[in-house]
Amino acid sequence: MEFLRPAGWEEALAAKAEYPDAVPLAGGTDLMVELNFGHRRPERLLDLGRIAELTEWETDGDAVRLGAGVSYTRIMEGLRPELPGLALASHTVASPQIRNRGGVGGNLGTASPAGDAHPALLAAGAEVEAVSARGTRLIPIDDFYLGPKRNALAPDELIRAVRVRRADGPQQYAKVGTRNAMVIAVCAFGLALHPHTRSVRTGIGSAAPTPVRAREAEEFLCGVLEEERCWESGRVIPPAAARHFADLCAAACSPIDDVRGTAAYRRRAVGVLARRTLGWAWEEYRGSARATEGAA
Repeated sequence: MEFLRPAGWEEALAAKAEYPDAVPLAGGTDLMVELNFGHRRPERLLDLGRIAELTEWETDGDAVRLGAGVSYTRIMEGLRPELPGLALASHTVASPQIRNRGGVGGNLGTASPAGDAHPALLAAGAEVEAVSARGTRLIPIDDFYLGPKRNALAPDELIRAVRVRRADGPQQYAKVGTRNAMVIAVCAFGLALHPHTRSVRTGIGSAAPTPVRAREAEEFLCGVLEEERCWESGRVIPPAAARHFADLCAAACSPIDDVRGTAAYRRRAVGVLARRTLGWAWEEYRGSARATEGAA
């Protein structure tokens, strides 16, 4: 196995252009498991560990440009106000040691439907910054996942960053696992309220061949919030509407039976997570609305 270790970003792009089959190695929290168990044996590894810009983030207006190598620990510690959903998801990743090494870029590159960051990125409406020697393009997160462990990157492209709009409303994330830590998700759910556009976005993990959104559920809930004038009044979402939202989220899944859970359990659990995260997020929104009224 050949080990390529570029000292800078341009050198990394040149190496990827020359060897499109080279597998990027950053945190290594997914890749090293595959190598150690003999599930994968690439001819070349492309080590990105010396490229400092991948471990940086910056705020650009209303968006955060998050370097592909920024660790989950640093997201939790430094970006909770800007990216609350992703910070919550980061808390659920494995162990402190893994959170210190792993980052969103690796989750995206692996594109496992069980990746912890995916539901939060879908709910936030992120964009993936894909770069090659040919140039840069932004891939909407909705178009990034093509199949189980398949993404929209071209063979010569690397993920440089993820661009996520700063939260303009409450965001929530919840995950079901067979134990409390160091566990692959049985299913996971992300929810983001976007009051400025009066919209809702969701993200579902480990309950379909790819991470998915519950689009019909989003449309239904947006209609209820408008009809009931909930955005303006902050009134409680009708319980029947919350239940139907949860049912639609469960219906958006296409899970499988495996050692971690049955398809029926996953579908049921997604509905429960959808109802709970909606309740948490809406209570937070109502609290902020009351605080605004009180200040006025």
